[in-house]
Amino acid sequence: MSDLQSNTSGPETEPYEVRLLQPEDAPGVAELFRAVYGEGYPIKLFYDPEALIKANERGDYYTILARTASGKVIAADHLFQSAPNKSTYEWGAGLAHKEWRGRGVYERVSRYTAEVVVPKLGMSMVFGEPVCNHLHLQKKTEERRFVEMALEIALMPAEQFAKEASAAGRVATMLVFRTYKPRPHTVFIPDVYREELRFLYSELDDGRDFASATSDRPGRETSLSDMTVFDFAQVARIAVHEVGFDFDAHISGRESEALARNTVVFQAWLKLSAPEVGFAVDALRNKGYFIGGILPQWFEDDGIFMQKLLCPPNFQGIKLYSQRAAKILEFEKADREKVSEIARK
Repeated sequence: MSDLQSNTSGPETEPYEVRLLQPEDAPGVAELFRAVYGEGYPIKLFYDPEALIKANERGDYYTILARTASGKVIAADHLFQSAPNKSTYEWGAGLAHKEWRGRGVYERVSRYTAEVVVPKLGMSMVFGEPVCNHLHLQKKTEERRFVEMALEIALMPAEQFAKEASAAGRVATMLVFRTYKPRPHTVFIPDVYREELRFLYSELDDGRDFASATSDRPGRETSLSDMTVFDFAQVARIAVHEVGFDFDAHISGRESEALARNTVVFQAWLKLSAPEVGFAVDALRNKGYFIGGILPQWFEDDGIFMQKLLCPPNFQGIKLYSQRAAKILEFEKADREKVSEIARK
């Protein structure tokens, strides 16, 4: 699977090929990351050629790259698994060598990823997390027909952007989704977020039926996945597979584990295909969580994303490209204030 492009304006006027990673490409990917980020990129896999090859063979990662005729990797893109649903892939870790920027190379890699690789590999849903300290990536995801579905208010530390000096505080990211294989199903809407979720679903590129969630306490125990803590970002993510009567205690236990690792941003993912999502949302709001948005096909069926901050949000640093994105920020700020009022009572 490759796309050969003749380049007549590159630094060495070399032709280059766009393709999925082959074993001989892996050292060049590591060299590309070092050329762009030094040793500072947080995902160390990209510096280890053998580990990257194995990750591609397993399907945990797919590396899409541009390679010149002389064998130099000049741009790369990645699809990788980070959602509970193994058919939903995240699209990220894209970069181009500085000598080839502005020549359309990464644009070709990006288009090849979206229009060739994803359909060929049979992925059902792809999402991205464009940063909100500038508009460039948000524009690109809109061009690729992604839909804004959630906003992570304070995901990334400012230190990660120190080299480009583009952030004065923690950086927000949009969560944008594109459906490749439709999955119509019923979602249960918590009463407190009826208006917000109706708005979010209004432009999703897939159909859903709506029912009312319940606030009744379930009779079973809670089932949680392993919590993932990103120490460099001070972020903890908790995927809730089944809400039970002991939900509040489970979340408190997970939070205690994460606090011991200096976490300041908490994220919880709940299934919208279960009616007791209303009970869980109420419990989270009582603990200081506010809405983040919808995660289509996150658990195979959809999820709702809730977030809690123990750090000041950098609202003034959030730059948003579309009116839809601005609306999402507006109702997240309003819900955060309502949740704060609950905590003050």
